[in-house]
Amino acid sequence: MERNNDQKPDIIDEDLYEEFDEEELLEIVEEARKEALIKSTMEDKKPKLPFPKWTFWLIAIAMLINVVAFFPKTFSIPAIDFLITSAKLSADDEIKAYKEAVVVVETQDSKGTGFAINQDGYILTNAHVVDDEKHVSVAFPNLGLYNADVLETYPDVDLALLKTESEEKLPYLELAEQTVFEENEKISFIGNPLAFNGIANQGTIIGYTQLTSWNLPVLMIDAPVYRGNSGSPIINERGQVIGVVFATLNHTEHGKVGLFVPIDYYYSEGVNLHLPY
Repeated sequence: MERNNDQKPDIIDEDLYEEFDEEELLEIVEEARKEALIKSTMEDKKPKLPFPKWTFWLIAIAMLINVVAFFPKTFSIPAIDFLITSAKLSADDEIKAYKEAVVVVETQDSKGTGFAINQDGYILTNAHVVDDEKHVSVAFPNLGLYNADVLETYPDVDLALLKTESEEKLPYLELAEQTVFEENEKISFIGNPLAFNGIANQGTIIGYTQLTSWNLPVLMIDAPVYRGNSGSPIINERGQVIGVVFATLNHTEHGKVGLFVPIDYYYSEGVNLHLPY
């Protein structure tokens, strides 16, 4: 696929969040509540529920509690569907396996996502997630908390390589040899958006775009990407990682989109430094 380097540059939201005032926040919560009631009414008319109603309401209540708990802060409130989608995807055995290799990356000031790229504890994330830290904490969903060293950062492509020690072999994701895709190809990604951990979601690849602050083009996805998704692996239908989420963008043509770094850029940086990939 050709890379479109002639597109008009857009404004990037590198922190993966939008700002809402309190009035807008209340409107969004009320809209989510109305949508939940409508969906519940529709589901009651069906002879069999494809998704348990009690689980739906549990998610809805958790979402509203999350809003109330963090009301003083300004952050993006996703449609309630993004949690329902995650619950459905997480029932899939392949997604379950992928989630085991995706970690929460925490520093003193931030939280993001990373994922193991081999069984020896090498983890890939964004450079802006670890910032200037030399040591961070990473948490595997089924194995618990580990300390990790920041081995290298690649600011030009917003990637960072971490290393943690473990006496056992760690779950990991397979990296694609290069970022090859079809337009509108479906992908999945797993991350730790907002106050949630281990959220699986899906979307489609739109294509390349050129940012004013980058020398290399990056890829856009039509998918629900939020603050905390930084470092999430983009996984194709063959179960291979083809990129890493790093930001969102208000695109002039496509609207709000997620952005990811093609995995090719990690290879070009990693090979130069003789690092594992």
